[in-house]
Amino acid sequence: MAVTINIYYKGKHGSARAFANEMLSEGLVDKIRAEKGNLKYEYFIPFGDEETVLLIDKWESQTALDIHHASPMMNRISELRNKYDLTMTVERFVDDTKAPKTDEKFIRK
Repeated sequence: MAVTINIYYKGKHGSARAFANEMLSEGLVDKIRAEKGNLKYEYFIPFGDEETVLLIDKWESQTALDIHHASPMMNRISELRNKYDLTMTVERFVDDTKAPKTDEKFIRK
């Protein structure tokens, strides 16, 4: 089952955006996307909240996520979180089924 993690990084004075930009410029985002089992790793900025950045991080399994968490790259990510003094709120979702047919009428393809 796929695992999706939404991480809301919150900082002050643009620090959450600076963190995401440094993750991109250092190539960490590309390295994570290239890891076996990574399905999505994307940053988003919520409307109306300049001090928050949302990361949607999706893995094909808990095992793939565990391997990512055990990688040396996580040390650098932690360093950057500390550098920018970010707090985090985390939501976790496990995909075990597709949307029911009753929802299909609401989805424009």
